[in-house]
Amino acid sequence: MPFNFPILLTWLRVALIPLVVGVFYLPDVWLSPFEKGLASTIVFIVAAVTDWFDGFLARRWNQTSSFGAFLDPVADKLMVAGALLVLVQLDRVNAVIAFVIIGREITISALREWMALIGASKSVAVSNLGKIKTTAQMVAIPMLLYYDLLFGMIDTKVFGSWLLLIAAVLTVWSMFYYLRKAWPLIKETTDKMG
Repeated sequence: MPFNFPILLTWLRVALIPLVVGVFYLPDVWLSPFEKGLASTIVFIVAAVTDWFDGFLARRWNQTSSFGAFLDPVADKLMVAGALLVLVQLDRVNAVIAFVIIGREITISALREWMALIGASKSVAVSNLGKIKTTAQMVAIPMLLYYDLLFGMIDTKVFGSWLLLIAAVLTVWSMFYYLRKAWPLIKETTDKMG
């Protein structure tokens, strides 16, 4: 297993996931509900920044590796799934929306694995639609973790809910986009396998 600074940042993101979730289980005498939301938001944002930074540094320092390419999306999916599950439990996100987003991630991960096995992973490379979906999701989640007025005027409950709904719609749209692109190759491969 290779080890370098970008991979260390990815492991740090994995280590931060329990903090995003766990802070809400601390007794109220330690942290008020507002402080829990604030702490979770800050940890999530730090983790999200490491997501951008590790990829940037890996490319800049020519330290990309197949292990890093594997670990990075796993860390992202764990972070999003963990945050969504705690938001469902706090009744800030509808379980159906969380299921759509998490289900899509599992489906596309399986699709990418299958496409890699048949040597066609480039046909399901990340699209601009997927990037827009991820951006909406990564802004919505910290807003819903914070769940209060920001700067006394931005209602993160409303903005976060709408952004996550947009992310869920884009999630379904991008899933069908990837499946449609991959379908001819899947069909061809399964036909050959008989």
